[in-house]
Amino acid sequence: MVNIAYRIREVDGRDDEFADVLTELRRLSFFSGASIPQFDGGHWWLAFREATPVAFAGVVPSTHVRNAGYLCRVGVLQRHWGHRLQLRLMRAVEARARRNGWSCLVSDTSGNIVSANNFVRAGYRMFAPSHPWAFPDTLYWRKSLTCAPPSHSTYSKTR
Repeated sequence: MVNIAYRIREVDGRDDEFADVLTELRRLSFFSGASIPQFDGGHWWLAFREATPVAFAGVVPSTHVRNAGYLCRVGVLQRHWGHRLQLRLMRAVEARARRNGWSCLVSDTSGNIVSANNFVRAGYRMFAPSHPWAFPDTLYWRKSLTCAPPSHSTYSKTR
């Protein structure tokens, strides 16, 4: 099997050239199934195979969960599936969210089993938001970014 190298980098969605690339990747990876996000807000990444962009991700401040980022898009061109690009992009988003000081990330999926399984692989848990923001069949995901204290003592209980 040939090892294909991919490079991921954060880009400025306000830059017209990057916004055009993000728009085209969204079109090619989601077809007509997802609205075009506002690339001039939040943080955006591109994954490259050599000089060609083949995947993207974006995160914006959540409007539904306090002190959280909303992972609004992760798209990978079909011919590049199977190289863990979605997971790698999700890790890049998580690192940015931690630097932003957010306590968690939230997202949602509807009818996308591959993405749902990747959320599980990346450590996300399903949750029921108090005010659901999407479709009735949407699955909602959350991942805590803060370290929880250990659930057991590290001190010996013997005297």
